[in-house]
Amino acid sequence: MITYVEETGSTNADLKSRIAEGEYLSEGDWLVTDRQTAGRGRLGRIWSDGYGNFMGSTVVRPGPGDPPTSSLALLSGIVASTTLSAFLDEGATLMLKWPNDLLIGACKVGGVLLEAVRDVVVIGIGVNLANSPDVPGRQVAALSEFGPAPERNAFAEALADTFQTELARWRTAGLAPLLRRWHSAAHPVGTPLTVLPPGESAVQGTFAGLADDGNLRLLVSDGMIRTIHAGDVLLADA
Repeated sequence: MITYVEETGSTNADLKSRIAEGEYLSEGDWLVTDRQTAGRGRLGRIWSDGYGNFMGSTVVRPGPGDPPTSSLALLSGIVASTTLSAFLDEGATLMLKWPNDLLIGACKVGGVLLEAVRDVVVIGIGVNLANSPDVPGRQVAALSEFGPAPERNAFAEALADTFQTELARWRTAGLAPLLRRWHSAAHPVGTPLTVLPPGESAVQGTFAGLADDGNLRLLVSDGMIRTIHAGDVLLADA
């Protein structure tokens, strides 16, 4: 079920608060808003909103037989990419950047934020459908710059349907097929990257694929492979 509201601080924060207060939220429940006043992206960044864009959150209740919870970041990226690709005009190439940013060319058009509360994972997805914010130091774009953008509610319904399908596949097929699909939707092996691990200086290298657990493998200058568990990843020419 999708619940639409005109304005809220943050759809992720709203769902987290409701869960913390003891409310049971089912998988498949979504909260979608026209406008967020306190939206956040990964690493605590402000997530700028805009009317006509998609801003929404849902929940996953991981079970004991599920793949690692951390792989929900990759799953969410696949869901957003698959949904957005169906609305994208020919000639515009959509690409995933680890772990779940959506790019057209070097421009970010969407992203995902995962947060855990109790035994539930809250997944927030934002996609620039109609307009893109002005973000200093970042290249951003909206789907409308590459062709007709879908109406927000139509996109929300398609996203919710795709999420349910992919979540079921994640549970039954496991992690390996998800990693292969992520690879096929992402920038190719050998792409120059700059990585900003938490609390460390920037690390430069080239994309060497994903580890078996979904972490990023970076080929650095000394020929060694460094595994990245968390951090900001930039295309070197972005």
